Amino acid sequence: MTKKRAPKAATPSFDTGHGDLAASLVLIFPVLLAYEIGVLFAGRVNGADVVTRALYATLGSRTLYLLVHATIAILFLVWIRRGRRWDTLRLDVVAPVFLEAAIYALTLGTVITLILHHVLGLAIGGDTLISACGAGVHEELVFRLGLLAGLVAVLKGLERRIAIVVAFVVSSLLFAAAHHAGPGGEPFTTHAFAFRSLAGLAFAAIFWFRSLAHAVYAHVLYDLVVAAS
Repeated sequence: MTKKRAPKAATPSFDTGHGDLAASLVLIFPVLLAYEIGVLFAGRVNGADVVTRALYATLGSRTLYLLVHATIAILFLVWIRRGRRWDTLRLDVVAPVFLEAAIYALTLGTVITLILHHVLGLAIGGDTLISACGAGVHEELVFRLGLLAGLVAVLKGLERRIAIVVAFVVSSLLFAAAHHAGPGGEPFTTHAFAFRSLAGLAFAAIFWFRSLAHAVYAHVLYDLVVAAS
């Protein structure tokens, strides 16, 4: 009597690396909601965030904007309840992600600065350091989850390692370039572009080898460290 072979697990069409994407979305949603409400009072929208601008322009009032996000928050709670994802918000799950992200955030700037100064020979000045990258949650959703993972999916015809490397490099270069694009972009400097390209590679590695949540929290904490320095 021959044994039946177990069916092979289906390969996901949209590869997001090693992390649990659903768990990451649960973990980052509070940050996203805080940002979406906070922009009403801060008066400043992240450069990569075209969605918030378009939504506010369409709704035309703060009241409708707040009602929409209150509805989204309720739907989110329903989703995690039905998906039995409440455990993802436990302290023993959130704390390790937050602490690991804090380590990345605290070391990222120093490592990139050393590479730029000692390896690439680019002069370092206070004015050339990143003062703020905006809301980390939107940039990670756009450049890592959307662009990086999207490129890996599009390049699935290539050898997997090559596709991942190409996706890392392209998404990181576009991440850096986006900060200089448009009328509101920063003036281009080699140092700023190289710094953000290396930062993009670092966040890409955190996203791919850890999770989207790790990348978002590392990015947000890094922005806070830079702003405070």
